[in-house]
Amino acid sequence: MFPRRSLLLSLASLFSVAFIAGCNYGGEEPVKEKDFAVSASVKTAIGAAGSTFIHPIMTKWIDAYQQAHPSTMINYRAIGSGAGIDALRQSTLEIAASDMPLNDDQLKQMFPVIQVPVAAGAVCAVYNLPELKAPLRFSASTLTGIFLGNIISWQDPAIAHDNPGVALPHAAIIVVHRAEGSGTTSIFTSYLAKVSPDWSKKVGNGLSVKWPVGIGEQGSSGVLDFIKQNVGTIGYAELNYAAAQHLPVASIQNRAGTYVVPSSASTTAAVQAFDQALSQDLRAAIVDPPASAKDAYPISGLSFFLIAKDGSDAAERLAIRDFTQYIVTGGQDLSGGLDYAPLPKPVQDQALGLLGQMQANGQPIKST
Repeated sequence: MFPRRSLLLSLASLFSVAFIAGCNYGGEEPVKEKDFAVSASVKTAIGAAGSTFIHPIMTKWIDAYQQAHPSTMINYRAIGSGAGIDALRQSTLEIAASDMPLNDDQLKQMFPVIQVPVAAGAVCAVYNLPELKAPLRFSASTLTGIFLGNIISWQDPAIAHDNPGVALPHAAIIVVHRAEGSGTTSIFTSYLAKVSPDWSKKVGNGLSVKWPVGIGEQGSSGVLDFIKQNVGTIGYAELNYAAAQHLPVASIQNRAGTYVVPSSASTTAAVQAFDQALSQDLRAAIVDPPASAKDAYPISGLSFFLIAKDGSDAAERLAIRDFTQYIVTGGQDLSGGLDYAPLPKPVQDQALGLLGQMQANGQPIKST
């Protein structure tokens, strides 16, 4: 059973972190101490942390939910998927957000949890080449070659082949990647491992990998700040982060041979291409969709809430379930404006089924 944590402990944690729930977002920020006035009307506080991928839409979800439910306070920290999972394992929060769900072996090493899909989005190749007039295009082999360190110049024949007629700069390529455990890294490296046997053998995929080349930066904002400040750089980040920084993102060639721009629509096409696999296991990777999905962006992923299956605080458990249920249903309407893709109805239904497994003190959660 998930260890009991009192409301006072949850509220106390709010004094040491910044609550982020604004409408404008420019990337995850360092946590700073600040005075926190907790309203007397707050009855339940929920601690959540993890994925930077969902942080922009998470702030929207929290703001909308708390306006309708002022007695519930939700605090979210974008500390990376790996750190969020570690915090849940240590029972220091109620919800961990991760872009890489736990596999069967990992689940055996943890108390019982449910893994609920809450968002879908694209991971992009982001670069800084200000003299170019149009976005670059990359085939799978070219993108993999860059991150393996086999392609080291922007005038490499492979890049020129993908971008005919483009006046590429005579400059070295500087690779940037995440320094910490990251679900964004998991999605990106899962794609590279699927399209490249060489990458799969030498590097693999996961929250953290041993990068063949490149400079590590903390968080998506750290990666993008470095790219923005240094011409010739290339890295990867969520589409909404790149858009907020006004940095160009590359079109990626899918299995159909189409160079696809990352967008809400092209991510939706990718999710739909894996409907059968997702119906069998919601943890199925949705990278590199089949050639039949001509409009699908090939580097897409789902984000999950990891929640203890059981717990001792019935009121808290009800609030967690209701907040997550709102996200899976009505909260999906906020996706398009932030470059996420709404979860398809079958995935929503499966997510609601998982929430139905939540318990309080070994009993089904009852609505008040």
